[in-house]
Amino acid sequence: MTGRPMTEGRDGLVIVDKPSGMTSHDVVARIRRLAGTRRVGHAGTLDPMATGVLVVGVERATRLLGYLTLTEKQYDATIRLGQSSSTDDAEGELSGTVTAAHVTDEMLARAVKGLTGEIQQVPPAVSAIKVDGQRAYRLTRQGAAPELKPRPVTVYEFTITGIRPAGDNLLDVDATVRCSSGTYIRALARDLGQQLGTGGHLTRLRRTRVGGYGLDVAKTLDQLAERFEVVPLAEAAAAAFPRRDLSADEARRLAHGARLTATAPANEPREATETTAAYAPDGTLVALLTDQDGQARPLVVFAGS
Repeated sequence: MTGRPMTEGRDGLVIVDKPSGMTSHDVVARIRRLAGTRRVGHAGTLDPMATGVLVVGVERATRLLGYLTLTEKQYDATIRLGQSSSTDDAEGELSGTVTAAHVTDEMLARAVKGLTGEIQQVPPAVSAIKVDGQRAYRLTRQGAAPELKPRPVTVYEFTITGIRPAGDNLLDVDATVRCSSGTYIRALARDLGQQLGTGGHLTRLRRTRVGGYGLDVAKTLDQLAERFEVVPLAEAAAAAFPRRDLSADEARRLAHGARLTATAPANEPREATETTAAYAPDGTLVALLTDQDGQARPLVVFAGS
């Protein structure tokens, strides 16, 4: 899948290879300038320290973003055992040091296994989670760190790819993580350290994939400044969702918000949350659909918007 040159009024996704030191909002601001529009948003925030795939929507493609955030994500990470931090990553202040010299490969494998699969994860105190209408990071910085509740997340893969000493009594662990949206890799680093009794925090994070978009199609901001490219709206939806081809009559009715017959036959039930991209005979993206009560209900309509 490749991007295409953007023309005035073109809707689509920009797959950015975010640099370290920039917030996701900083990237959106840069894309607004390059695209010449304020109608820009992103799917799946990356912390300033992190690099890698950030999916940005331009114009009507911003309406896809809320559904793209439900997809799987993949990361390459480095976790430092033996030190804890206030933010669970290298941007925070060190809050504890316990030797990791005794950690064996077997201990590490056992701890990783306990953090794989469907788990309950407490988000970091310094995070964008809302508590009584306020962001957790704001409350924490005001000295009133909230007690965040654990949330269900799924870690599909947590594979150790390297282990090496990182100074006296410290151990750096490289890992690949494939997980559900909403999973905090910082929290995995923290919890791995807690399970081993050493403390731990994240020192490197690179997101290598969001859904169907990997680093192979991501562009740096410098590259986008030279040649601005988008993945066109119809192509972007096709990469992210199952496809349903409509008749001309179905496309016309759906464009006006009507419901259609269910996408899946009654004897082949779909996941309640599964989203389908519906296309007109000419290949135009008409809407995103979901099956409900035996009918296909439009979640968002693009035709004519």
